[in-house]
Amino acid sequence: MIRVELSKLLRSRRTWVTIGLVDALPTLVAVLLALTDLGPRPGTGPAFLSAVMTDGTLFPLAALAIVLPLFLPLVVAITAGEAIAGEAQQGTLRYLLVRPVGRARLLLAKLVSVMAFVALTVVVVGATAYVVGALLLGDEQLTTGATSVSGTSLTTPELVARTLLALAYAMLSMLGVAAIALFLSTVVRSPLAAALGTMGILISSTLLLTLDAADSFRAFLPTRYWLAFVDLFRDPIFWRDLERGVLLQAAYVVVFLAAAWANFATKDITD
Repeated sequence: MIRVELSKLLRSRRTWVTIGLVDALPTLVAVLLALTDLGPRPGTGPAFLSAVMTDGTLFPLAALAIVLPLFLPLVVAITAGEAIAGEAQQGTLRYLLVRPVGRARLLLAKLVSVMAFVALTVVVVGATAYVVGALLLGDEQLTTGATSVSGTSLTTPELVARTLLALAYAMLSMLGVAAIALFLSTVVRSPLAAALGTMGILISSTLLLTLDAADSFRAFLPTRYWLAFVDLFRDPIFWRDLERGVLLQAAYVVVFLAAAWANFATKDITD
């Protein structure tokens, strides 16, 4: 079943169009920076964006900071929201369950497919950003080494290792989004409703993070530690928020996947 879902994902034209659209924004930003040579001041704009003017090898991190707050969770919410609700809306869910698949196995296959989509999107964005950054932006790293957020130099192996960790952390953050959307997908019959419900939760979380009145539960909001990957580029690495982010996303995954399974296992499929 997992192989079938992955095959559907890779053969779908919409998959590649969606990835292309997500990838287009950071690519456009890189082109504009290269043409105008006008970057944001240090401390303003998305993380690392001011640094890429002198070190293009950091652009994958800037690209991640550009797509992570909105565009990446949006496409994850749409993809995961369609997992079950889309099948129900098209009338194919009942026929899927007629086969000896099992609801838990189908749910797992859908989750694996969504995470494969996330991994593919993050890898494409990161790889494209590296190529574009190296070709169009600064090349200071080639001679002096990349500079950490703390101002110290990073060797190429250190930069590569920390960048891979940052990409993995972003994927984990999106796994939490996928779990929420997958749960809503088992509750409603419309993929759009599941996606909008997920985005409503994420937007509310982002807004609450700005309110002092929400300080007592701010640490439990799903978007709280999304950008903590920046701490991987401090010297030494600041692990506190990263560890909290991993634990928080793991909790969301466990809770919402359990809820999705409980709801889907008892759901009466009539269509």
